[in-house]
Amino acid sequence: MILIIDFGSQFNQLIARRVRECGVYCIIEPPTLPIERIREMDLQGIILSGGPASIYEKNSPRIDQRIFDLGLPVLGICYGMHFMVDTLGGTVKRAQKREYGFAALNICKSDALFSSIPDHSQVWMSHGDSISQLPTGFDVTAKTDNTPVAAMANETQKFFALQFHPEVAHTKKGKQMLHNFLFDVCGCRRNWSMKAFARSAVAEIKEKVGNDKVILGLSGGVDSTVTAMLIQKAIGNHLTCIFVDNGLLRKDEANKLKVVFKEHLRLNIRYVNAGKKFLDGLAKVADPEKKRKIIGRIFMEVFEAEARKIEGANFLAQGTLYPDVIESRSAFGGPTAVIKSHHNVGGLPKRMKLKLVEPLQYLFKDEVRKLGAQLGLGSDLVWRQPFPGPGLAIRIIGEVTSKRLQVLREVDAVLLEEIREAGFYRKLWQSFAVLLPLKSVGIMGDSRTYENIVAIRAVTSKDAMTADWAKLPHSLMGRISNRIINEVRGVNRVVYDISSKPPSTIEWE
Repeated sequence: MILIIDFGSQFNQLIARRVRECGVYCIIEPPTLPIERIREMDLQGIILSGGPASIYEKNSPRIDQRIFDLGLPVLGICYGMHFMVDTLGGTVKRAQKREYGFAALNICKSDALFSSIPDHSQVWMSHGDSISQLPTGFDVTAKTDNTPVAAMANETQKFFALQFHPEVAHTKKGKQMLHNFLFDVCGCRRNWSMKAFARSAVAEIKEKVGNDKVILGLSGGVDSTVTAMLIQKAIGNHLTCIFVDNGLLRKDEANKLKVVFKEHLRLNIRYVNAGKKFLDGLAKVADPEKKRKIIGRIFMEVFEAEARKIEGANFLAQGTLYPDVIESRSAFGGPTAVIKSHHNVGGLPKRMKLKLVEPLQYLFKDEVRKLGAQLGLGSDLVWRQPFPGPGLAIRIIGEVTSKRLQVLREVDAVLLEEIREAGFYRKLWQSFAVLLPLKSVGIMGDSRTYENIVAIRAVTSKDAMTADWAKLPHSLMGRISNRIINEVRGVNRVVYDISSKPPSTIEWE
C-alpha cells in the first residue's frame, strides 16, 4: 500500500488514481494523521501531495517529520517537495518568477525516478515558490528555464521530489515517473483488482453485519446499485432497499428503474412516492445550496419514516465514494478547498442511530463501474451517466416548479435519445440539459414568441475531477437543437456550454 498525504492540492485524487491504474492500492490521509497510525500501516512508500500554501507561512500544513525516519521511500510533489526540503534542512523562498502551465523539463542527472524518461520532455508547473538551498545529501536531477531545482533526489535514502505535477495528463511522462517510483523504488506488486476487492468486501460485510438487517437508499445510479449488489451477495434478503421518488427524476425514470430492480436484480425494495413533498419544500427557492439542503432534509424525513417500519435494522448502507469522503473531510477542517456539499456524506446516521456500511468508500467512479461488471450488472446500469442526488432541481436555474420540470424532462429525453442514437453515450462522462431563468424572442409560424432558453452540457472526463467540453459533430448538435425547439413546447432557443472544468464545474449548480 502507498500512503498519500493530502496537503490541499486539487489534484491529490489524481495521484491516487494514477497509483491505482498501476495496480497498486493507495489511500489519501490528511497531514494530521498520527505517526503511530502510519507505523501500523503495511506501507511500501509515501507520496506527499502539492497544496496552495507556502511552507514558510504561519500555520502551513505539516505532517510529523518522523515520516522521514521510517525507512520508507518518499516522493514529494510541489508543496510536498517544499515540506521535504524545509524539514530536512534546506531552504524554500518565494520565486522571482512564478511558473504556471507547461514547461520544458531538462534532466541533468538520471536516477531511478527518471528511468526510461527522455532528457527533454513537457511537464506541468503550478508554483510561486522555489528551492534556494538543497538539504544535505540531495542532488539536483532536473531543471527548467525558470526553475533551477525542478527535481531532486537522495537515492541513498530513497527520497525524491518534483516541483512539477506528474499526476496530470499535461506532464507527458508523468505516469511513467510514478510507475518508476512504485515499482523500481518502492518494490510494489501489481495486485489491486476489482475481483480481489469484491471478494474481500463481501467477507468484510458478512463479518461486520452478521445476522442483522441493513437498509439502503437506492437511487438507481451505479454507486447505490453496486452497493446493493455487494451487500445482497453478502447477506441476501437481510438487505432492504428504499427507493424514494422525489419527483425530480428524468422522464419515466422511476418506472424504468422499478422494472430493472425487481425483475433483473431481484432486490428487496420498498417504493415511496414523495414528489409533492419535495416540490412544496422547493417552492420559491432559487439558491442552489438551499435547494440541496432542502432536498437532503426532506429525503432524510421520508427515508427515516419508511425505515422505521423495518424491524431489526441496525445498519445503514450508503454508496459513498472516495472523492466524496476526501472532499467532505475538507468541509470539516481538511486542507482541500470545499467546492459544494455532498448529499450522501454525513447527517443521516446520527439521526437514525444506525451503524454505517460503506463498502465503496475507498473506490473511484471508474473502479465502481469495473466492480459492477465483475458482479454481473448489465452495461446499461454499469455505464449509466452520473445523475445528481438532487436530480433535475439543480439543472433548473432558479425556482423549481412542476411546469419547469416538465419542460426540462422533455428536453432531456430528446437530448439523450439523440446522444445514444449517435453512439456518443458511452463516450461522454455526462450529457444533460439545463433550463435557464431567461427567455428570448423567437419566431414560430410567422408569430413572435418569448420563451425559454435551454443549455446543453456534454463533457468528456475520466474521473470528473477535470473535464473538457465535448466536441460533438455539428450535424448532431443541429439535430438536437431542431428537435428540442420543434418538439418541446415552451423552448425557442438552444445554446451549448463550451466551458471546461476547471474553471467551471460540470453541473451548473
